[in-house]
Amino acid sequence: MLVAINTYPQGAASGRWRRSVDRAADLGVDAIIVADAGLMGYAARSHPGLRIHLSVQGSATNHEAINFYRERFGVARAVLPRVLALEQVEKVIGRTPVEIEVFGFGSLSIMVEGRCAMSSYVMGESPNTHGGCSPARAIRWQEVAGALESRLGGVMIDRFAAGENPGYPTLCRGRYEVAGDTYYPFEEPTSLNTLELLPRMHAMGVTAVKIEGRQRSPRYVETVTRVWREAIDECTAQPARYRVKPAWQQALAEISEGTQCTLGAYHRPWK
Repeated sequence: MLVAINTYPQGAASGRWRRSVDRAADLGVDAIIVADAGLMGYAARSHPGLRIHLSVQGSATNHEAINFYRERFGVARAVLPRVLALEQVEKVIGRTPVEIEVFGFGSLSIMVEGRCAMSSYVMGESPNTHGGCSPARAIRWQEVAGALESRLGGVMIDRFAAGENPGYPTLCRGRYEVAGDTYYPFEEPTSLNTLELLPRMHAMGVTAVKIEGRQRSPRYVETVTRVWREAIDECTAQPARYRVKPAWQQALAEISEGTQCTLGAYHRPWK
């Protein structure tokens, strides 16, 4: 079992984070996922047998940063941010003994891996201290003239016509009116889906595939874990014969943001 303690401690209440590390260690978890260097130092000093994973929110994108965390805090695994091409991921893996975990499926963000200033502006609280973007308590759905409106903290995020698939309300993927035009000015709703890249990830030595599941429905979790479990098992058993099944893609497309998928930064044909 992995426990995420990857929000950033605040000076006035940092003891809360340290107690969370203590509790995780007492429970005998397999590893904690941490972003803050001070908290890693506390975990390494107080619980030397506790395995530490570097959170994606630590924003380590090169082998020197990852090796620093290993040498200083004994980090055993690092989750790479979703900004590297596969060629860059491969170079990182070849230059560090730390296990490397990469994102395989989930939403993308225009911000630096969850450090959302936009959400803080609207909500008055940061995902990096409170752990959630667009908390459910701040979301309101309302039917108006046959359309479904979604609001976050009183700000209207989107309006969906009858039959249109509504997405989870996040500020960066909202549809707004700008200079008389209504569109997605920041980012269109889409999901990262790297099923087709599995053989290459396997060959280059990726240790684990990370699937985003925070603030998701039970249906989402069941579908994504089932599809990816089947795909990973088939890829590891016979990498050369691995093929993405249309049924897998269809199942994932139905729960993707905007019902569309992308390879994100992993695939850069211009390189």
